[in-house]
Amino acid sequence: TDRETVNQCERMKVGTCLNPLHTALAVYGCLLGYVKISDEIGDPQLKGLIEKIGYDEGLPVVVNPGVLNPKAFIDELLEERLPNPNVPDTPQRIATDTSQKVGVRYGITIKAYGDKAKELKYIPLAIAGWCRYLLGIDDKGNAFTPSPDPLLEDLQKTLAGVCFGHPETASGALHPILSNRDIFGGMDLSEVGLEPVIEGYFKELIAGPGAVRAVHPRHAGGGQGVVIVHAGEGGALHLDGLDAEEDVGGED
Repeated sequence: TDRETVNQCERMKVGTCLNPLHTALAVYGCLLGYVKISDEIGDPQLKGLIEKIGYDEGLPVVVNPGVLNPKAFIDELLEERLPNPNVPDTPQRIATDTSQKVGVRYGITIKAYGDKAKELKYIPLAIAGWCRYLLGIDDKGNAFTPSPDPLLEDLQKTLAGVCFGHPETASGALHPILSNRDIFGGMDLSEVGLEPVIEGYFKELIAGPGAVRAVHPRHAGGGQGVVIVHAGEGGALHLDGLDAEEDVGGED
């Protein structure tokens, strides 16, 4: 296998088919009290989210290395690897150093969408979940200790004015994070048009106890394309049915 093919395989995994899904599970798993990735994948809300990130937003722009089929890779990940209780992995471990990873894990796909990046829905929800995670307050309103991260102290200081249960305190609070090109692979997410989307989700997620879990499915059936997230009335995020190991940014 030539070097370019190897690089494309790694890019496929790190930027689309594996690590972005891991990070979404990690931050939301910590917020919802999970301690095993294999348990999370049995949660239809979380599985639905990573299906949308992988299949709906990742696959349309992924570079296919040829020797690995990106869709088949995600299929195997969701149906075999992640549900395997014999793979003892935790959201807390995967959440370590997330500030050093999000630029690669989500930035590759965001960049690939170009001017249409502002239309993304699920990657922004993952990023909003990471920002929510940084508050160190779980979905029950209890404090928890986020995993080690070299920027954790600075990021938490940036969010110091955000009050859990008071979404209005989040207005503009994420801008220093989302516009930080060092975090997001040289991108300013406010320039890309994603800041309003991410801030909107973030406000929903800090509305109070149970706000994260309020991302509830109307249709939680298995398979791809079963849910779409949107901000609804009353501070809840709703899911509608549709027909249709490590270096920076590297593998967990």
